Amino acid sequence: MTPAAPRALIAEDEPLLAAALQQELRTAWPELQIAATVGDGLSAVQQALTLQPDVLFFDIRMPGQTGLDAAVVLADAWPAHQPFPALVFVTAYDQYAVQAFEAQAVDYLIKPVQSSRLQKTVQKLRLALIQQAQAAPVSRANSATEAPSPAQTPALEPSLERAIDQLRHLMAQPGVWTPPLTPMPHTAGPTTPRLTVIQASHGSQIHMVPVGDVLYFEAADKYVRVLTASAEYLIRTPLKELADQLDPQEFWQVHRSTLVRANAIATVVRDESGKLHLNLRGRPERLAVSRLYAHLFKAM
Repeated sequence: MTPAAPRALIAEDEPLLAAALQQELRTAWPELQIAATVGDGLSAVQQALTLQPDVLFFDIRMPGQTGLDAAVVLADAWPAHQPFPALVFVTAYDQYAVQAFEAQAVDYLIKPVQSSRLQKTVQKLRLALIQQAQAAPVSRANSATEAPSPAQTPALEPSLERAIDQLRHLMAQPGVWTPPLTPMPHTAGPTTPRLTVIQASHGSQIHMVPVGDVLYFEAADKYVRVLTASAEYLIRTPLKELADQLDPQEFWQVHRSTLVRANAIATVVRDESGKLHLNLRGRPERLAVSRLYAHLFKAM
């Protein structure tokens, strides 16, 4: 039986560059089928989940969501027992991002795409798809013979597990996704002071909220919600900037939009699909845990 031709999704907001990449791929990888081309991160996630292609080419800078953001959302939503697509980032920046990509074994292409570099990428992708196909029967056999326990994490496809691990490390790289046009010299200096009080709006008033009272922070549109046991406030400080001013031992990132006080976590619950949720002391709502941060809650 002839194996199906591999399929790819291209996410690139510049039509001329998207067309150029398609043309180069026709030469470098004739059997590759371009399933779709989209121009923003939100569409990239939607189309990838719908089409489930074998390869993703994600531009880093796109409207709506960056290529990294789209990949993170996609990894969290991807079916656990489906092979995750081979992921290639396309970037115009070769100062900081490239080092991070190479360190984490995520492939990348520099704009404008060069034929010789694309050939190397295609070789890596072909090998990755062959290895994935060889591993698939073993994974299916294991899942068919092993009865899952409700207390266990459902086994993730190895390719998805690798992607999650790579994305988690890439997200932690400073300056990778918004590099300056010229390198900034590193200067040693004092660490960012830890926040002790947050000035937050509540109606027409400004409240001075002790950080010690906060149970979690949640990004919502243009604001960040600040939740205590008895109240909710809004601030405009971006969640990433806020995280840099908080003690990482005290506040854990459990989702790209959520920071939680660690000692406020009462229980961790796994639903039928294997997703984790947190119950907090002092709050009635459950908080979702992204796959990228599920490793924080392995039994000791």
